[in-house]
Amino acid sequence: MSDKKTLGYLGYSFQLKVLSQILNDKAFAENIIPILDSSYFDDASCKLISKVINEHYIRYNTIPSYDALDMIIRSEIKTEVQCKYILDVAGEIKNLPLIDSEFIQEKSFKFCKQQELKKAIKKAESILDQGDFEHYDEIEEYFKKALSFGLDKDEAISVFSNLENVIADDYRDTIPIGIEGLDTLFKGGIAKGEILVLLAPLGVGKTTFLTKVANSAFNFGANVLQVFFEDNVSEIQRKHICCWTGVSLTEMNEDTAKDATVKRRLSELQEKPNQLLLQRWQSDSITITQIKNYVRKLRSDGIKIDMIVLDYIDCIIPERGTDDVFTDEGKIMRKFESMCHELNIAGVTATQGNRSSISSDIVTNDQMGGSIKKAQIGHIVISVAKTLSQKESGLATMAILKSRVSKDGLVFENCIFNNEKMEISTEQSETFLGFENNKSDKQKRRAIQLYKERKGISEASNISNN
Repeated sequence: MSDKKTLGYLGYSFQLKVLSQILNDKAFAENIIPILDSSYFDDASCKLISKVINEHYIRYNTIPSYDALDMIIRSEIKTEVQCKYILDVAGEIKNLPLIDSEFIQEKSFKFCKQQELKKAIKKAESILDQGDFEHYDEIEEYFKKALSFGLDKDEAISVFSNLENVIADDYRDTIPIGIEGLDTLFKGGIAKGEILVLLAPLGVGKTTFLTKVANSAFNFGANVLQVFFEDNVSEIQRKHICCWTGVSLTEMNEDTAKDATVKRRLSELQEKPNQLLLQRWQSDSITITQIKNYVRKLRSDGIKIDMIVLDYIDCIIPERGTDDVFTDEGKIMRKFESMCHELNIAGVTATQGNRSSISSDIVTNDQMGGSIKKAQIGHIVISVAKTLSQKESGLATMAILKSRVSKDGLVFENCIFNNEKMEISTEQSETFLGFENNKSDKQKRRAIQLYKERKGISEASNISNN
């Protein structure tokens, strides 16, 4: 075991994980590279790989990909045996599972900052030993610099910075969600770095909505990762096939698989260059950091995810749980937002409504189960409600509860929302006020209908008795 002058005191495996984090996490790399000296690694191969990464970053202002790292090693290491050994180490780094990210990053960053503080102390001691009074002010600067590493990347900018792009019409890099009316309302769909949250009670069709969005994004040409916890993979696959072919879930059978039109349609889709990946994990077993690391791993394998569909946010566990469930849920949602912003991907998820939402004609923000921060953090919040008659007819009432990109407070009453056929379409819209006025009229009509029904039953009973 090495002393604490190098990262070697934490072991060889830890040093490999530090390099893996640098190669997969741009934000972490940009913060630690300025203070990560290759001499902090006690393994010769790790030292060399660290040096290659550092020099590449200084020259090109970017982190090298694994392919670039491979080419640099092959071109700069002349000895065949040494080259093979270092390439093996680089391969080991590439294949490491991206776990314990927060621990690895925190531990290595603290180590490097401690080394910077040690350097600052030595410089201060030198000034004090020499009695160099004119340079006493420099001591403070040494310590300020040592303590400020990691904060430089979030500097404030001028309000006039990059004005041309700010006022451009296409400043939002949008992906359509594939639901008639909503894409127009949201000016093209959901943008990368934004989060759409669906609020719905039990049994309404959250998975239908999320699968429809994932399907539309794939059709648009985006790389989509659909994460789910409660359905099995074949169920989600069937839903996508329904979206593409129009064959309802109840009618899908062996004959469907043999149908020439269906086979041709699915064959065409398989030729698309983008991907729709389905990932099932156990509920209450995964954190946002683990999902983030998985997305990074996909990126290192050449698949840059454009949209992540998370079915659903309530199944995620916190990094460090507390006794306050509401606080934990807020932190999870904040981490989801941070991940989407950092990786420049669109995020779509859903959350359960509380008990009162089950019988509501329209679901509102105050009927969100758990922490309200899930709505506060989301860029777009949509709710779905279904009465029993609407469920029977394949209809729903959708409401735009929040939108940072367009008008909100809109209600799409009795829009098509057919779980069996995977169809969602908005046909009419009105304001919340209009909905409430119509609601009163409906209640009156319903009361009259019930009165007539009861009267009819009573009259039929009297005739029977007579």
